[in-house]
Amino acid sequence: MIVTASVCVGQASPEILPRAAGVAGLPPGFDGPPPPVAPATVTRDEAGRATIRAVRVQAPLKIDGRLEEPLYTSALPISDFIQLEPQSGLPASEKTDAWLSFDNRNLYLSFKCWDTSPERRVTTEMRRDSPTTWLGNDLISIFLDPYYDRRNGVSFTINAIGGRNDGQVTNERQYSPDWNPVWNFATGEFEGGWAVEIAIPFKSLRYQAGMSQAWGFNALRTNRWKNELSTITRLPQGRGQQAVQQASLAATVVGLEVPAASRNLDIKPYTTVSRATDATRPTGRINDTTRDVGVDVRYGLTQTLSADLTYNTDFAQVEADEAQVNLTRFSLFFPEKREFFLENQGMFAFGGAVTSGLNAGSGDTPILFYSRRIGLTGNRVVPIVAGGRATGRTGRYSLGLLNIETDEASDPLGNRINASNFSAVRVKRDILRRSSVGVLATGRADRRSAADVSTTIGVDGTFGFFNNLFINTYWARTSNDGITSDDTSYRAQLDYTGDRYGVQLEHMLVGDNFNPTLGFIRRDDMRRSYGQFRFSPRPRHPRISRAIRRLSWMGSVAYIENTRGRLETREQLGEFAVEFQNSDRVSAAYQSQYEYLPRPFPIAGGVTLPIRSYGFDFMRLGWEMGAQRRTSANLLFERGTFYDGRRTALTASRGRLNLNPRLAVEPTYSVNWVSLPIGEFIAQVAGARITYTMTPRMFTSGLVQYSSSLRTVSANLRFRWEYQPGSELFVVYNEERDTRSVTFPMLATRSIIFKVNRLFRW
Repeated sequence: MIVTASVCVGQASPEILPRAAGVAGLPPGFDGPPPPVAPATVTRDEAGRATIRAVRVQAPLKIDGRLEEPLYTSALPISDFIQLEPQSGLPASEKTDAWLSFDNRNLYLSFKCWDTSPERRVTTEMRRDSPTTWLGNDLISIFLDPYYDRRNGVSFTINAIGGRNDGQVTNERQYSPDWNPVWNFATGEFEGGWAVEIAIPFKSLRYQAGMSQAWGFNALRTNRWKNELSTITRLPQGRGQQAVQQASLAATVVGLEVPAASRNLDIKPYTTVSRATDATRPTGRINDTTRDVGVDVRYGLTQTLSADLTYNTDFAQVEADEAQVNLTRFSLFFPEKREFFLENQGMFAFGGAVTSGLNAGSGDTPILFYSRRIGLTGNRVVPIVAGGRATGRTGRYSLGLLNIETDEASDPLGNRINASNFSAVRVKRDILRRSSVGVLATGRADRRSAADVSTTIGVDGTFGFFNNLFINTYWARTSNDGITSDDTSYRAQLDYTGDRYGVQLEHMLVGDNFNPTLGFIRRDDMRRSYGQFRFSPRPRHPRISRAIRRLSWMGSVAYIENTRGRLETREQLGEFAVEFQNSDRVSAAYQSQYEYLPRPFPIAGGVTLPIRSYGFDFMRLGWEMGAQRRTSANLLFERGTFYDGRRTALTASRGRLNLNPRLAVEPTYSVNWVSLPIGEFIAQVAGARITYTMTPRMFTSGLVQYSSSLRTVSANLRFRWEYQPGSELFVVYNEERDTRSVTFPMLATRSIIFKVNRLFRW
């Protein structure tokens, strides 16, 4: 095989090199081009794979975005990025140079992004962890696989003005954006482009034992005004930007030397002062002032396994949940936002269910571990006394252990909530190249009643073949109150997500008494069979392809009957969509639906649908605007029959008005006009988030919401300042009012909270 050693954009020096598979000193399973020989830092092969040489620096890099250190002239850059979009496999139209270096404390990643039209650069967001940074900005996204297991990793993203995201990737598919490690960064401009410098402390990462390391690495650059994506290795188009998280296709980094194993210790104490009023309590609570302290501790048990301990856990800084309209008879899913439960959240993912990100909880697949069951009852906070978690890897095994103790509390009606203990154990073993099998067990025990114990146990497997074919399976059983029938659930799913074709087949059972008390179930008592087929060709005619990136035809059928064989739901959906080169997407869909209500369904105040069968259908028109626009939103219009009446709905979600890179308004609105023979009603939710970012480490935001079904208007105002990496100051103001008052909405709750924490790291 012919392999080229790339030394610089426009200066590639081809040479004949032998294949590297089986070369001594390289990691097991390595199958790529040979390691580069200095001064080269990258070698490539004709399949688009790459091997990268990490460069040791003698002095720490100054993270200022200027790229003036000797490294940038003495070491040849990693160049020749490959287009992912719009013309897969071709050289990137804009030059990108990258350097991967290290010293005894940090991993350094540096990028020089040349730009032929810098005035067209898209930079709309400076706030940390904003989805807009990922979807609508010129950026660099980095993927690291420190264990070199070719399936899991971590992601760091930064745009041209310092807006950043970070997250964890599990099984190449599930991305959790809520991991917030300590890392330093700076951006800058030069004549002809922009630059990034990043320093990631080795203490912020978990990796395999040994000083000499081989890691997986890839980098994505987006040039948003062209809507062009380019990466270091060649990747399949079907997943878009998320393809950079495909660990099995990442480049291999050799020559990396990490610090000797040490028992890293992080201690993060906090203190809070709050003043609160709660008019919803039977006894009332007016302007109560409270003070509190607590601490979180992280300790490295081994190089690859860490323990997290928490005492008197506080989540005062967490943003409020976004209100949703629910016209179904099933539960709504709200994502976890509390920091202690977010890191390594993917470790407890089970059976292929999506537990984080934009699509979390959207399907019918049960989530066996749903951390919001701990310390929350509805919207009421239950104090967490203490807890611990151990997560990490040992060889081919991934391990997660969790135990949390909660205190007594009372619900809004004054009813007692007993102190409880919650536990979870997750063990997963990697098999084959991209597959794994595992077991998950969870439990809850009431401290006042030894007989009140609930447990769940399940086994699952995820099997990955080729680049786009996955099979997800599980079997699980619960034990509650001595129930021994209809308490199991299983799933078998085939998921092929190619660029041109997509196929998904699934069969799932959820028993009538299947109830994981530490989990989330949208719907029980069902046998679900589902099939979906997608055809997404890319226009080949030059005049059409300049405007249209891809067309898509999709059809699906869902057939759901209860465990006694009675048909309860049948959904048939057909959709046609056009994805434009500017990243806008326009769609039209028709859905036909059958529903049998086994019990009366109170769909709105004073409106209850009786037990019977219903058939209805509706049309849906959608326009998803590209996030790089100054004004953008996802607009959805629906109209058709609804049960035995009619429904018209208008939804504007993920709205955004960029007044400038520091100030943004994000409105949302959803309204449903429903007319039924037994009554008419309007269900609506309106809200807006206003964010002002002073610096990449300091911002203030306000979330104001109105819900017609809850009859409340609420406000959540937050100020966050990361005054040094890992240490923060928060000021949070919350207010909720009852709109049923005939005058100005009556106050229900109000609070203001000051919280400061400080990270000490050894």
